[in-house]
Amino acid sequence: MTVWCYTVAQDHGFAPNPFYGVLTLATCKPSIRKNAQVGDWVLGMGASGYRYRGRAVFFMRVTEITSYDAYWRDPRFALKKPVVNGSFMQRFGDNIYHRDSPSRPWIQADSRHSKIGGVVNEEFLKNDTGMSDRVLLSEEFTYWGEQAPTLPASLEAFTTVLRNHVRDFSAAEVAALMRWFRRRNETGWVGDPFEWRPERLRRWK
Repeated sequence: MTVWCYTVAQDHGFAPNPFYGVLTLATCKPSIRKNAQVGDWVLGMGASGYRYRGRAVFFMRVTEITSYDAYWRDPRFALKKPVVNGSFMQRFGDNIYHRDSPSRPWIQADSRHSKIGGVVNEEFLKNDTGMSDRVLLSEEFTYWGEQAPTLPASLEAFTTVLRNHVRDFSAAEVAALMRWFRRRNETGWVGDPFEWRPERLRRWK
């Protein structure tokens, strides 16, 4: 069993996107999206800037992998296309990339990763699409968001991970993580994203 672990630098409900019954990782973390396989687990840890160091933001088992174009066309994920003047869930839709044909350049929807007015953000576009044209999907996940629980001291291997991802955990460490997760018996969308807190909203509203 492979567990990928990284620090969630910003928790808006965009990367990952835990809404509408499927948690998706469609932007950022291109190396994880490129190399993870169905059956792998991805653990997102809280950022020290949120005072969430050592706390689990989300935990997902990869149940499906698709491409950007397929993600865009799939009616299951139409609600994950962003609506920048919509609800918070709509604003942070992560279904933002597609092409008119395989030989054409990527189109970036007006979204969290574009500039004001829907102008393409070339930096984000390159980072999101340059290494990997893959979207990780999970129907078996827990997203805690602002209710992120603190991992016990026995799981220190996962709490010391910084922004870059780590996957070289021992079998004993992975087994201990899974025991902790299953004892909690929580599934789906548990808490709102940290950035939805009123005091945080004032910074970007």
